[in-house]
Amino acid sequence: MAAAFQQQIFALDARFNAYRAPNNPNFKTLYIRRRSQLLRENAKFKDIETIKKYIHIRSQLLQRRYGVQDNISISSSSSRPRSSSKVSLAVDEPLTATIKKKNDMTISENYAFSGVHHIFDQHTDQVSVVKFANNDRSKLCCASHDGTVSICDVTATPPKVSFILEGHTKAVTGCDWSASNELLVSVGLDGVLCLWDVARRRRLRAVPDQLGAPMLCCVFQPANNNMVIAGNARGMVEVLNVSTGIYPRGGSSILGGRVMAIACESSGRMFWAANDKGVIVSYRVEGAGGVSKLRRATVGGAVTCLSWSPWLARHPALLVSAADHSLYLFRIADREGNLSLKKRFATLHSSHLVKSTFCPIMSFRRGVCVVSGGEDACVYFLDIEGHEDQPVVNKLQGHASPVLGVSFSYDESLLASSDASGLVIIWRRS
Repeated sequence: MAAAFQQQIFALDARFNAYRAPNNPNFKTLYIRRRSQLLRENAKFKDIETIKKYIHIRSQLLQRRYGVQDNISISSSSSRPRSSSKVSLAVDEPLTATIKKKNDMTISENYAFSGVHHIFDQHTDQVSVVKFANNDRSKLCCASHDGTVSICDVTATPPKVSFILEGHTKAVTGCDWSASNELLVSVGLDGVLCLWDVARRRRLRAVPDQLGAPMLCCVFQPANNNMVIAGNARGMVEVLNVSTGIYPRGGSSILGGRVMAIACESSGRMFWAANDKGVIVSYRVEGAGGVSKLRRATVGGAVTCLSWSPWLARHPALLVSAADHSLYLFRIADREGNLSLKKRFATLHSSHLVKSTFCPIMSFRRGVCVVSGGEDACVYFLDIEGHEDQPVVNKLQGHASPVLGVSFSYDESLLASSDASGLVIIWRRS
């Protein structure tokens, strides 16, 4: 419970940080980092009534100081009561050692966060995509509309920006890691797909879009990392062989609208693409990169993110973030990629590129959780198998702008979230 109030104190300072020294962004960043550090140092203080009074008085003082209103709540950020269990997960604790502990905890406790691990502010424009490397919680990729891609080492002491990749001339709209994490692919509004050698920190290849259109999303094909699937602003889904720089024959398909999101199943034989009209189409990958359309579904708004999960291999599922204030959960009904709506969750999402994702570890949970950004500057955890009238099991408050990107490390010890101001926060789980 105390950790929830510590989050609210940080959220209060983050919200008013926009008014603090507006002409000195370096001071604002230093201030919010120092506040985060002080909250971590005082995390053992658990007098809840005193914390409530502190939040109320500090909110009043900040409103009076800057002449603006703030309606921050002083209730727990979790919508379900947490128990008084003392079990905690250290950042460096091996995954296998925690299985028994996870089984004995409620889902709210499993997704309780003890505070901010680190704040990155290397970008000058929104960071719409953040992605942890595969099976490696130390590497985090951040794609920004300032035209750069940064690679961060989040487990270093202290965490640091390892390097920044420069090569795009306009906003970077998508990125993905290869299976081995040796390569990184990125696309941007400049209509170029870039392939990067991560170890050597250099660009291996830059391939223009077939139609010369802005490119909006990209993923490596899981079964063949020579192939990248991308979507552009003229409605085309296209497969590229990055080892040759050639678009294979039969590897393109017109979806229509602006192709905003792509997700592949783990075998790589099927993927889904969605556009700004709310249309979702399943595709089959054939031969040396050819694609064929399978089935079509629609939602009520522009799709900004697709995420696939085997869901314990019982019910493969697709998570869809749509700009009609919705997060849709579809069950994949058959081998043709037919989508059957299982649940819809209300979210604050109407105009920004909000992302969502399945939490990677499900077999040890009393429930199944997904995490989503929100245009109210919060990060939400929703139990998709729990109570339909109260799906939110936790809410992280710390951003001062709409939260766009979210990404869990493979062992769920760290969560990265990014916002429309370019700030990236790394959260540490309790």
